[in-house]
Amino acid sequence: MTDDKAYLGARIFDGEVWHYDSALVVTGGKVKAIVPASALAEGIGKVVLDGAVLLPGFIDLQVNGGGGVMLNDEPTVEGISRICAAHARFGTTALLPTLITDTPQITRAAVEAGKQAKREGVAGFLGLHLEGPHLSVARKGAHDPSLIRPMEEADLDLLLSGAKDLDVLLTTIAPENVTEAQAHKLANAGIIVSLGHTESDFETAGLYEKAGARMVTHLFNAMSPLGHREPGLVGAALASTTLHCGLIADGIHVVPPSMAVALRAKQGQGRIFIVTDAMSPIGTDVTSFRLNGREILRKDGRLTLADGTLAGADIDMLSSVLFVHRKLDLPLEEAVRMATVYPAGALGISHKGALRTGTDADFVVLNDDLSMKATFIGGDCIHRA
Repeated sequence: MTDDKAYLGARIFDGEVWHYDSALVVTGGKVKAIVPASALAEGIGKVVLDGAVLLPGFIDLQVNGGGGVMLNDEPTVEGISRICAAHARFGTTALLPTLITDTPQITRAAVEAGKQAKREGVAGFLGLHLEGPHLSVARKGAHDPSLIRPMEEADLDLLLSGAKDLDVLLTTIAPENVTEAQAHKLANAGIIVSLGHTESDFETAGLYEKAGARMVTHLFNAMSPLGHREPGLVGAALASTTLHCGLIADGIHVVPPSMAVALRAKQGQGRIFIVTDAMSPIGTDVTSFRLNGREILRKDGRLTLADGTLAGADIDMLSSVLFVHRKLDLPLEEAVRMATVYPAGALGISHKGALRTGTDADFVVLNDDLSMKATFIGGDCIHRA
């Protein structure tokens, strides 16, 4: 008997190609290999998946909440754990809990909670995304304008300190409230700088890309649009061969024809990947919640402020993958890459996002109709439908 365990009886997608009549062999929380089922060693433990589909675990770089918890309200290890657990039910095996613009005190608490979550090894916790507070009031979306402000030395120091103790620290900034020099310092420290919630023009976006920005937050939403004389941030994102772009794939934040145009336009190493921008209702039946003291209403797949402003999304990652697969007529494997390979590439990590020798044994098992069956993180079953 070995310590290896083999998962077989499923079509296996490793992030690049499909494997048939094969087995995923896992040992010590890592992928050992994908081998023909007929070549499995004697004595190996076997888990038969009954004709299901096995995929790399989904990676979500923008998750404001889930399971009834908003990170803004519970910037604690317990809050992070509940958010991760809620999204594991929908195939997300690695995520960045995301703090929406808040006070310096809440921001600091979230960073400290992230450090503690890493120390405790919270399943599914990948790092933090600080979406603000250094954004543009003109493109605030649902962010509280009274909390938006320029980046100061103390803010920069907090981020630089957090980067030393977190595997991933991503921050969304607007050039209106962050200087090129500050963006350069963040990027040099290993912090992933993403442009978003900004009126930035095409030229300015290019300057910040040169300063180290490597991502764009929820493409199309809360940013200067693509115009015929001023391409804006949307144009800069699509024209760049290196900027990676998050996309909310619920059909509400961006309609399918615009998604399709963006996917056809984007070329080069920088890819478009799916984010959920999910809020606390995911995994619950609540019809409203609060953000920075304001009520957010949940109705017909939308989350809005009282004035109708969209306030995050009411969608999980599996639903997002199936949306682009079915509504955009993307092959399933390409839809899956948008939630696995491409976000991992945006972060520059190689231990997640695919199933190959040495990667984390994070994977999702679906039924033949692509409904949820089980989620595994580090080889452990975290959720079973």
